[in-house]
Amino acid sequence: MAIQPIEGVDYKHLYPQAFSDVRYAFFLLFQILLNSKPFNLYLFFHSYFLVLKEVFMIHRTLAFLAVWFLTVGMASAQTAVNFALDWKFEGPSGAYFSAVDEGHFADEGLEVDIWPGQGSLDAIPKVATGAAQFGFADINSLIKFLDQNQGAPVIGVMMVYDKPPFAVVGRKSLGVETPKDLEGRVLGAPPPDGAWAQFPAFASANNLDMDKIEVEPVGFPTREPSLAEGVVHAITGFSFSSYLNLVRLGVPESDITTILMADHGLHLYGNAIIVNTDYAAENPEIVKGFLRAIIKGWQSALADPAKSVDSIAKRNPALDKDLEVWRLNLAIDANVYTDYVMTMGMGNVDTDRFQSAIGQLAENYEFANEPNPSLYFTDEYLGDAESRMIK
Repeated sequence: MAIQPIEGVDYKHLYPQAFSDVRYAFFLLFQILLNSKPFNLYLFFHSYFLVLKEVFMIHRTLAFLAVWFLTVGMASAQTAVNFALDWKFEGPSGAYFSAVDEGHFADEGLEVDIWPGQGSLDAIPKVATGAAQFGFADINSLIKFLDQNQGAPVIGVMMVYDKPPFAVVGRKSLGVETPKDLEGRVLGAPPPDGAWAQFPAFASANNLDMDKIEVEPVGFPTREPSLAEGVVHAITGFSFSSYLNLVRLGVPESDITTILMADHGLHLYGNAIIVNTDYAAENPEIVKGFLRAIIKGWQSALADPAKSVDSIAKRNPALDKDLEVWRLNLAIDANVYTDYVMTMGMGNVDTDRFQSAIGQLAENYEFANEPNPSLYFTDEYLGDAESRMIK
C-alpha cells in the first residue's frame, strides 16, 4: 500500500534539517506522529528509517570527502627528491629502501626516488648538476672532483662508511696474502673504482714499488671473474662486494685474502651522503629531514638486516636475499658500526682524522688548489650525537 503525504508536514524541510542537526530530524518525526490521525505506526517507522538513511548517507559522503581531501593534501605536500647511489641495489642499500618502506622519508614530508649508479664518479656529477638533490659517494672522490671543478655545488653532509671498504682482494693460492705480495703480480683494477683511486696512497703507506706491480684495467663486470679464473692475482674493490662475488663464483672462502686499506695505514673515510649545495641553501629543513630518515633507515638495517634486504627484493624479485643479507652484515661490521660510531653516533667526522686523510690524498694526488676541508664536508645539517645513535 503506497504511503500518502500527510497534510501540513513539509518533507522538503525535513532533510536539510537532518543534514545540520540529527536531533531536530527526530523531532520532526514526532511531528509526523502527532499529525497522523489516526496514529500510523508503519508511517512513523518508515519515515524514521528514511531519515536515518539520509543522515548516514550524508555523513558517509562527508567522511569520504574529508579522507580524500586529507590524502590528496598530504600527497601534494610531499617534496619529491632524487637520491643517486654509487652502485646497483645490493645489501648495504637496504637501509635506504627501509627508510622508504617504513615511512621514514614520508614522515619528513619527502617522496624519494632512489637511483642505482655505476661508481662514485657517476653519482657525484648527478648531484653537482642538480639532476639529483642527494647522492651517496666516496668522500675522497668528491674531494678530487671539487679540486678539479672548483665551485661545483656539491658537499658531503653525512658520513656513512666511517671505515672505508677500499680493499685489495687476492687469493692465497695465487700467492697474495699481504700488501708486499702484490709486487711481481698482476692487479686488476677498474679505472673508475673508488678503491683503485686510493691505491697510490695505500702503496705509499706500505712502501710498495709500483714499478713491480702490473696493473690490468678491467671492467666492473669482469673484475671478480678475472680473479676467480686466475687471469689476475688480485683486484681492487669494496671488501664486502668483492668477497661475496668471489664466493658466488665458487672461490673457496679459505682461499680469499681481504686486505682492508684502512687496516694498513690509510686514515681515509669512505662513502658519505652528498647534497647539491644550492638546493641545501634553499631547503635546509628538507636536508635535515632527509638525514634523519637516513639514520632511521640504518637503525632498521642494524636491527633486522633480513627485513632491510626484503625492501630491496621488492624492487628486484630475482635478488639472492641470503647473499645480500651477508653483504649487508659485512658492511655493518667492517665499515658502518665502528668504535667511533658506537660512541659518537653515525654521520660526523673527526676533524683531525679528516685533515690527516686529506694529507694522505695529497701524497699521491697533486691538488690544483689549496685543500679546504670545509668545502668537502659540513655537519650543519646533522642532529646531535644522541639522535644519531644507530644501535
